[in-house]
Amino acid sequence: MNHNATAATSSQSSPALSERERAVAEKFAAGLTYRQIGEALFIAPSTVRTHLAAIYEKLGVRNKVALAAHLNGIASLPPDKPSALPGASPVLAIFPIECLSDEERWRRFANGLSSDITVDLARYADLPVIAFHTMKSLGSKPADFVADGKALGAAYILSGQLRADDTRIRLTIELADARNGVSLWSERYDRPVEDIFALQDSLTESVINVLAGCFGAIATIGRNAVRRKPPASLRAYDLYLLGVEQHNTFSRAGNAEAIRLFSRALELDPTLVRAWTELAYAYSIEAGNCFGRDPQASIEKWRAAVENAIRLDPFDSSACNCFGDLMGCLGDLDAAERAYKRAFECGPNHADTLALLAGSKALVAGDPAEAIPLIERAMRLNPLAPPWYFGMHGRVLFCADRHREAIAALRRSTPDSPNVLMFLALSHAASGDSAEAAGFVARLAAEFPDFSVEGFISGYPVTNPGAVNAIRDAAKLAGLG
Repeated sequence: MNHNATAATSSQSSPALSERERAVAEKFAAGLTYRQIGEALFIAPSTVRTHLAAIYEKLGVRNKVALAAHLNGIASLPPDKPSALPGASPVLAIFPIECLSDEERWRRFANGLSSDITVDLARYADLPVIAFHTMKSLGSKPADFVADGKALGAAYILSGQLRADDTRIRLTIELADARNGVSLWSERYDRPVEDIFALQDSLTESVINVLAGCFGAIATIGRNAVRRKPPASLRAYDLYLLGVEQHNTFSRAGNAEAIRLFSRALELDPTLVRAWTELAYAYSIEAGNCFGRDPQASIEKWRAAVENAIRLDPFDSSACNCFGDLMGCLGDLDAAERAYKRAFECGPNHADTLALLAGSKALVAGDPAEAIPLIERAMRLNPLAPPWYFGMHGRVLFCADRHREAIAALRRSTPDSPNVLMFLALSHAASGDSAEAAGFVARLAAEFPDFSVEGFISGYPVTNPGAVNAIRDAAKLAGLG
């Protein structure tokens, strides 16, 4: 059975959710708490709990992961069974390191360390790793590790606890078998604060060695790239983490603040590769969304940032993908395709890289037919996907002429992003919904007067001929200049 047939069958066999139930289900699957959902929908947390009980009963699911898979249309197995990646090696789930210190900066640090370890391990070609966003949504309390790991189809679970003050870090890490909770390896570290980043390489190496003993040799693509230079200071790293939080809002103000924070982090530590990569993406968003006064200046800053990232770490998959987009923007599509190929080789199991590659294949360069399998694989590795995945999914579906499905995906994306509003207008216009399209066109004009279709095409960039024609044709139907 193909993906569409599976999703359709699942939808037809389950009782329909009410509009309120669907809103509760989507917010819960996205990682919001009962209290946060209640505040967003103006209902009591106890009412949220009652709705969820009815939702689970109607859909026949037993946990948040299965609920997200059902809503995303990617569940190909009964909801209470693990949905492992087809043909993949055993999956690793890295739970957020639990921070036992009160200060907010140490919470950010614990999350950042967890995310970095996830990204580094995802570089190994034969080791699928569940995306950090999904793991963060599930939380860091050990009571549900085994149940959540099974729901994700994971074979192995990595978890940890961190205590910290101004002078020392105390970190405990454990690798366990998800099937029975048996510990396979654990280690305790007690180090001065300035030595904490040196732990990351040894942690990654230890996990790889243990897993290699569990199920055989692991491919070593990019293995040496894991040994990157650690951040020069905790302050630079904290500024980087704060920048990521702002960047993920995808708003004009958030993007501008992210650029400021990344730039400040790089003043303190010019070798912080991931800050250069995130800064490059922030400038690319500034160019594509027409957030800046001078798109060409944004592109030049994008170029400087991503070239620094590639120079410092040519194996960083996100940097490679960002470089490919830049090459497309500069008109060198052969170089763009080479960069995308390298991005996939360096991050075949990194969900964010796969999602970004999907958009690049559909809109910039390469084979657009590869885009939908890439975004679907990304959402399997990140079943509690962040909103921007749905924006990427929506634009990929639009380029494949699947306009109704594109609308459904885009409605779950970042609500205040001009390119999301544009693709909603285009998808409705292409579906014949002129009134709906007009509403989004009006929002764009009111909220983002500097945004334009041609500005997005040149700044994103959109260089695949089929995508360019589809966007321009639908823009004419929508009356969007």
